[in-house]
Amino acid sequence: MMWQTDNPQVLKKPLESDGRHIHPHLTRTVARNLRFRIYKAEKLGTLIMTNIIYTFNIGIDISKKKLDISFNNNETASYDNDLSGFKQLLKRISNKKATRVVMEATGGYERPLVSFLHEKGIAVSIMNAKRVRDYAKALGKLAKTDKIDSHVIRLFAEAINPKVTEKLTESQQSLDSLTLRRNQLIKQRAMEKQHIETVTNKETKRSIDRSIKFFDKEIARIEEKINELIDSDNTIKEKVNRLATLKGFGSVASITCVSDIPELGMLSNKEISALVGVAPFCRDSGTMRGKRTIWGGRSQVRSILYMATLSAVQHNPAIKEFYDRLLSKGKPKKTALVACMRKLIIIANSMIRNNIDWDPEYGKIA
Repeated sequence: MMWQTDNPQVLKKPLESDGRHIHPHLTRTVARNLRFRIYKAEKLGTLIMTNIIYTFNIGIDISKKKLDISFNNNETASYDNDLSGFKQLLKRISNKKATRVVMEATGGYERPLVSFLHEKGIAVSIMNAKRVRDYAKALGKLAKTDKIDSHVIRLFAEAINPKVTEKLTESQQSLDSLTLRRNQLIKQRAMEKQHIETVTNKETKRSIDRSIKFFDKEIARIEEKINELIDSDNTIKEKVNRLATLKGFGSVASITCVSDIPELGMLSNKEISALVGVAPFCRDSGTMRGKRTIWGGRSQVRSILYMATLSAVQHNPAIKEFYDRLLSKGKPKKTALVACMRKLIIIANSMIRNNIDWDPEYGKIA
């Protein structure tokens, strides 16, 4: 391929008939506001929750060298962030089926632990750190230490009941790692190209040229490994090839979506839009009607999706028609482009969900 640039039990008495649990330390007003925010987030697809209630939630604050852990009985522990520490944690989990381990996304430090727990059959939820911190402020916990953070993470899990993170296959993990490395190399190469524009010294220019050539070779090597990995896994290969049939989606966009959105094909239209960060959110108050804006989501996917959309509005008849119609209604170009980005990711989600290749005659597949 060419690269073109059950047996969980109820823990506490539910406040409402839908079985949602709000932590008893919350005041009635805060609990009511929290329930409303949860309901609103569910409707917008920005918060993915599960109907399964776990008896035991374990909150873990992860750093480079250690794990700070909070258990249901308010007991705490601290283990090394390595295999020996993982085994110590495993010994403390007596009921695997009724236990969920919750942690924040920490830029990669959590991955070894997540893989270990998945191999042992233990449910894991990886949460957005900002949401956990906002929850801590709602509880009035303004102090911040690793021990406090692990406690708040556990309380957050009990109140919000987050969805369990799906276990990734070995091929999916490798693809994720390789695409991440490719993105890192591309950013470094772009920085070197910016440097050379302002340099006049010949030796400095030669040094930058050597760096750029090195990055070119490394990027080509990584892309070759990615292509080999895709060819060796039929499931990934089928998804990538299917997305590549969508006009505007080159190989880069197809592989990025498969790699960075393992949930693709398993979520609703609203959920996938919010996950990528192209869902419009209102900013209304009283009689004031603010502009709908997008925020959050997976920035790398959104960047690639933007480039794919620029191509699609020119070469994909269905997207071009949609784009032109928005412009004719007076929509700003950026607003129309974001709407097309949302349209593209929804179509891609539907294609994977329904196992259907792109067909211009079925542009309304989503």
